[in-house]
Amino acid sequence: MVSPDDFQYAMETTKVVHEPARRIETFGSTSFEFEILSEPMDSVGKVRVRRGSVDAQKPQLIKPAGFSEVELEGFDPKVLRVIEHLKGQGVDLSFLQYGFQFRRSDVSEELVEGRIESVRDRVLESLRVSGNPSLAVIETVDDAWEVGVMKFTLDMIMQSSDINRFDLKRRGLL
Repeated sequence: MVSPDDFQYAMETTKVVHEPARRIETFGSTSFEFEILSEPMDSVGKVRVRRGSVDAQKPQLIKPAGFSEVELEGFDPKVLRVIEHLKGQGVDLSFLQYGFQFRRSDVSEELVEGRIESVRDRVLESLRVSGNPSLAVIETVDDAWEVGVMKFTLDMIMQSSDINRFDLKRRGLL
C-alpha cells in the first residue's frame, strides 16, 4: 500500500517523457500504451521497464438536468439550491466525466542493465522507429509506479477536455 507521502512524492516526481500523439476520443473509447521506467532501490545500475495499457471510455456528458444522477451525498441541501440558482442564471454547469480502465494483469515487466538515461534513450529511439501514436513513456518511482499511470491519465484528461468540449459544441450536444 502506498502511503500518502509516497503518493505525493510519486505525483511530484513522475515525468511523462513522451506523450502519445493522440488525445482521448470524444465519441469513442481510446486505448493508450505505456512504458514506465523506474529505478529499483535494491538494484544499482538497473532499470525496471513495465509495459501495459490504459483504456479510456468515451467521455460522458453530464448536463444540469442530470445533476440528480450525480451523487452529492453528504452535502447540505443548500448546495442543490445553489445549483438551481446557477442554472436559472444561464450558467453552463455541464461537465465531462471520464472513465479509465487499467488492468494490472496485462502489465509486463523486465529488469534491464544500464542507467535510466541510457534506457530512456533506447526506449525513445525504439518509439521513433515504430512511430506508435498511442505510446506514452513515463519515468516514476518504482514502488509507487501505479501513481505514475494515474498521473498520466489525469494529464490526458486535462489535455483532452477542451478538445472534447469543442467537438461536443460543434455537434450541438453542449
